[in-house]
Amino acid sequence: MKTGFDNELYIKKQTEKILERIELFKGKLYLEFGGKLFDDYHASRVLPGFDVNGKAKLLQSLKDQAEIIFCINAGDIEKNKIRADLGITYDLDVLRLIDNLRGMGLLIGSVVITQYTEQQAADMFRQKLERRGVKTYIHKHTKGYPSEIELIVSDEGYGMNPYIETTRPLVVVTAPGPGSGKLATCLSQLYHEYKKGTKAGYAKFETFPIWNLPLKHPVNMAYEAATSDLNDVNMIDPFHLEAYGKTAVNYNRDIDAFPIVKTILAKITGNKDYYQSPTDMGVNMAGYAITDDAVCREAACQEVIRRYYNAQCDFKKGLISPDALQKNLMLMKQLELEPDHRAVVGPALRKSEKEGVPAAAIQMQDGTIVTGKTTELMNNISSMVLNAVKQLGNIADEIRLIAPMVLEPILKLKSSALQELDPILNIEDVLIALSISAAMNPMAEVGMEKLKELAGCEVHSTCMLTQVDESILKKLNINLTCEPTYPSKDLYYV
Repeated sequence: MKTGFDNELYIKKQTEKILERIELFKGKLYLEFGGKLFDDYHASRVLPGFDVNGKAKLLQSLKDQAEIIFCINAGDIEKNKIRADLGITYDLDVLRLIDNLRGMGLLIGSVVITQYTEQQAADMFRQKLERRGVKTYIHKHTKGYPSEIELIVSDEGYGMNPYIETTRPLVVVTAPGPGSGKLATCLSQLYHEYKKGTKAGYAKFETFPIWNLPLKHPVNMAYEAATSDLNDVNMIDPFHLEAYGKTAVNYNRDIDAFPIVKTILAKITGNKDYYQSPTDMGVNMAGYAITDDAVCREAACQEVIRRYYNAQCDFKKGLISPDALQKNLMLMKQLELEPDHRAVVGPALRKSEKEGVPAAAIQMQDGTIVTGKTTELMNNISSMVLNAVKQLGNIADEIRLIAPMVLEPILKLKSSALQELDPILNIEDVLIALSISAAMNPMAEVGMEKLKELAGCEVHSTCMLTQVDESILKKLNINLTCEPTYPSKDLYYV
């Protein structure tokens, strides 16, 4: 796979900039951390060479200076908001992230439940955290926000929030997703720090949009596609242009909020020139680590197509609005992309049309495309994966990797004990069967070994998949798209 991004250079430059900000404020830096700490597969897809866990590793290199505060919106806890890429709720993701970061030796200072209005689910989550030894704080809506600056920056505004005890010069404020109250938590902390006489500053760790790439660069447009449900729009930063005479790309929410944030920072710190633009607030050196622009452009175009297919499926499931779907279509047109620019789409559709059943296609790392179809035994994804590992292992097509004596008990279990009306093997069933067969069949063992080589491969299915199939493909690090079509006329589909 071609790379277009130097991850080591990025980590080096980003770390240097963070240390510069700590020195600039000569005390303590509250760093609002946008994006994902772990599993940033979007960044790795549009910037080939980007380490999906690189940002967490960056913090690990600063572990003696850093501590982490997690924010989570009480309303998101109440609504059981799901992190779409992992399929888990925001509160569970906070627990997962704490475990992962602690395992890297990082200090987790506390968790802040924001926008609290006595939600019962938020109370239960707080109890769960505190009983496990995690210090938890409650922040309610700030009085006067966003227009009444005098009230916001007062004991009746930010002063009503409890001060979060911190001990390190770098305080990373992060969250499982957007709208979690990271900025409000940082500003509230600054208010308390200055009231105590402690010098402190604020900055924002960012990856997208990349400020020093063109507005319509495919990497930046892929960010718009990824956030179409939030209605984020990339824009030229007018404040940066006015202050420096240079163009910089930012997004609408940061640009819209900047006048208020700048005024609040000036009120707290007494410094009217704290930042001249929202771009100034950001610490984002990703653009300087792009080593092959053409590779990143093509990778980003492919991501826009993936997001287009994902939006179509989400719309079919009733998960997004028509406007979000239209935005993805508009981005496709702006980049002059067609669905069949994704190499696996055509072969999957042709296989399905020829066989009259759902099909799937996978593009291997060498460019080879392998297909699979739904059979009486297994679904299209299962067939495709078995055919793919055969291809990688140079195993003849007629050789069975899984013996009937292994498959039959699984099918019997699904039809009798589990009472499934239409028992068919999904990818999880097939991989378990393959692992059992590997104990008796050397070819099955070869197939098992080849599974890891599917990481990073592209797959297209002519029908939407179940949550089980999607989850397994994510664990295999396979990039999936689907036609917005259900595999049957049944209404109940999970």
